[in-house]
Amino acid sequence: MKPLYPKSLLPRIVTVPGSKSISHRMLICAALCSGTCCIQNLLDSRDIGLTLHALSCMGATIDKTSPDAVTVTGFAGHPLPFADPVYLGNSGTSMRLLAGIAGLGTTPYILTGDARMCARPMKELLEALTPLGIIAESVTPEGVPPVTIQGDHRRGGTTRLDCSKSSQYLSALLMIGPFMTHGLTIELTGPPVSSPYIDLTLDVMNRFQVTACRINDTTYHVPGGQPYKPGDHVVEPDLSNAGYFWAAGAVTGQKIGVAHIRPDSLQGDFKQIQVLEKMGCDLFFENRAVAVKGHELHAVDVDMSDTPDAVPAIAVVAAFAKGTTRIRNIGHLREKECDRIDAVTSQLEKMGIHTDQGDDWLTVTGGAPVGAFINTFNDHRIAMAFAVAGLKVPGMQIENPTCVGKSFPGFWDVYDAL
Repeated sequence: MKPLYPKSLLPRIVTVPGSKSISHRMLICAALCSGTCCIQNLLDSRDIGLTLHALSCMGATIDKTSPDAVTVTGFAGHPLPFADPVYLGNSGTSMRLLAGIAGLGTTPYILTGDARMCARPMKELLEALTPLGIIAESVTPEGVPPVTIQGDHRRGGTTRLDCSKSSQYLSALLMIGPFMTHGLTIELTGPPVSSPYIDLTLDVMNRFQVTACRINDTTYHVPGGQPYKPGDHVVEPDLSNAGYFWAAGAVTGQKIGVAHIRPDSLQGDFKQIQVLEKMGCDLFFENRAVAVKGHELHAVDVDMSDTPDAVPAIAVVAAFAKGTTRIRNIGHLREKECDRIDAVTSQLEKMGIHTDQGDDWLTVTGGAPVGAFINTFNDHRIAMAFAVAGLKVPGMQIENPTCVGKSFPGFWDVYDAL
């Protein structure tokens, strides 16, 4: 348990580590290369460690040259046999992206995880891999991990995919498309959730000189016969993690910024600064830093389908705003590390804030939050979001604070230094 104490903040620019989403994708693309890549500003976190371990099991040679840099010598799109189950904890990104990579092998891989991971959906991805001649099976009819994946031929062709629960399904297919003899066309059954993460995947693939394209909103194509080419790469800061400090600026009324932000970043969570601006905050873009300063906050009605990781922080900010904030199209948050809709609303209720929820929405009616013991449900984003409230509200306590190690092990150091 970590007790939090209100602070009188001064204007501050902080630094956050590399993007978790980009770190996963760069590591996988590097492992698919023939040759050696150097990746700098790599996120050093629990989830990234799981992906590193899995890629090593598949045949990549990985050397850690510093806490945030690695060299990766790839297996050229041909994963080596590995008989033991590959454990992926509760890293949904690792599980889904690596399920695709396992489909490039000719021997079976068993991918498993912790109890929560073994309740998270995979069925739609397994069903999309099967028409490509890839054995993709779950031990349960629900299609959850553990899963067994084994490739065979690489003819490719066309497959259909339900991407309504996770954009990571589509990213997994896109990343293996270049190895298909006839390329790969993916037809979606409807619009995908979290579409900025798909753009992120396409961008990282392009950095490794692999081309893939969006034909229309529900059709993607990857030409076959393309090798991933090695090179040196730098991971940009994680804007999901930047959001907690922007939220801190919103609720405290101080100018709090994050350094080294690309103004053209494709990370979907960059959009959360627009939500904060609508709530009454000022935005500052100075010397490659982006800062937020709150004033009198007011409620908004916002679609956050493309910025799911930012929802807990925005909901906490809404507790300090006048009126009722409505956050819509977030049903996929129920399939994350925990049911984040229920987690956010239940913990805000503990703080004396009225909330409501539906299948794919939540509302927060701002008021006068009071201190509470916050259950994190072992979810890093719940812990970091409610830490923001602790900057203003006395009596806040965060249960299981070490869960932030999943994506931001140094979070409490940066937070405590504000």
